[in-house]
Amino acid sequence: MNDNQTAFSINTSGQGLYEFTRQVTTFLSRSHSQNGLLTLFVQHTSCSLLIQENADPEVQSDLRNFFARLVPPSSDKSMAYLTHTYEGADDMPAHIKAVLMPVSITIPIINGQLVLGTWQGIYLFEHRDHPHRRRVIAHISP
Repeated sequence: MNDNQTAFSINTSGQGLYEFTRQVTTFLSRSHSQNGLLTLFVQHTSCSLLIQENADPEVQSDLRNFFARLVPPSSDKSMAYLTHTYEGADDMPAHIKAVLMPVSITIPIINGQLVLGTWQGIYLFEHRDHPHRRRVIAHISP
């Protein structure tokens, strides 16, 4: 990878949102890119990327609870139609959630700074119950 590319490793401890805005801004400060677009892409099929409020943690827990109700584990009788169940009750629901949310996001860079709103942060949304190490690729284009 060159100065305009990197990979972030994000350790998760189960379902939830994991903010990594600081790691992204640190990378951006080393990239020498003043203006352009930052693209982030997660290399997994059971988690997502989000830009979301970072001021009130209740937003994160409400999002997690909403998606848990929207797509319950395969052990829930409402999910009896699922056939991909051998990797655990959380696996296929995690894939479904990842289909509903983005696996890549693009953020403008102006004067060397991410153009995020006041209360916005960059998150990996883990959809699996068990800990994982997730890899997010970052690329800055002019």
